[in-house]
Amino acid sequence: MFKIITQRPLWFNVLVAAVTIFLLVFLSLQSLQYFTHHGSYLKVPDVGNKNIKEATALLNKQGFEVWVQDSVYYDTLAPLAVVKQFPEPDASVKVNRVVYLTINRAVPPVIEMPNLVGMSFRNAELELKARGLKLGDTTYTPDIAKNAVLDQSLNNKTIKPGAKITMGSVVSLVLGAGIGSIEMPVPDLFGMNYEEAVTLLEANGIIPGSVIQDGTIQDTGSSYVFRQQPERYNDNGNLNRIRKGQMIDVWITNNKPVRKIDSTNVDAPNPEPALNEY
Repeated sequence: MFKIITQRPLWFNVLVAAVTIFLLVFLSLQSLQYFTHHGSYLKVPDVGNKNIKEATALLNKQGFEVWVQDSVYYDTLAPLAVVKQFPEPDASVKVNRVVYLTINRAVPPVIEMPNLVGMSFRNAELELKARGLKLGDTTYTPDIAKNAVLDQSLNNKTIKPGAKITMGSVVSLVLGAGIGSIEMPVPDLFGMNYEEAVTLLEANGIIPGSVIQDGTIQDTGSSYVFRQQPERYNDNGNLNRIRKGQMIDVWITNNKPVRKIDSTNVDAPNPEPALNEY
């Protein structure tokens, strides 16, 4: 073989080598185009909102591979529906290109209930939206903190921060309505048990404030009010006035108190009631 090559002119050998290299490069390029489908393009179909099985079958049929890249949750979409695809619909891509899909979860994820109490209504609304929760009913109750969240509830029951709930749950809020414009006489709580006093205050839109105990009290609900602030009467014997949304602090004791009566005027109020002595 070597002898045949050396017997021929140099230019002939160079020409043969050049033709051989050209043929090898040409065949390599042709085979590369065949395996990579060079010049072959397809339009990506729109599989948005389709079930993952239906979307996969459609894409595979048209020459695409399918990978589920991520999952999210929207309660407005069907479970396992395609939420997003890449490349996007109608994009021109090569055959055998991978189409990445984001699908809607079949089961809503479990999250922690945020603490909305004390937030303004606007901030609470934004927080619910950010957590994937829905705003339910909003009710108002007299309170000095106008439009602030006073309570949060799920299925008509107060729900504590950190409780496990499913995304998409409907949370209702109780908001402060501010202080009312109409004044009323301060109610007289003296001698009532604490539960009765709280019921009376809430019925009039007044907020129970601080509770100061006289000694050790085992059962707060059955204890008795022997002092309140503001009191029903001022030092001049005139009725004090209060508005809805304001607070009354109370002092409680185990024993039911007896009001001292002024011997000169049985109808006169006594701002400093005494306790029963046993």
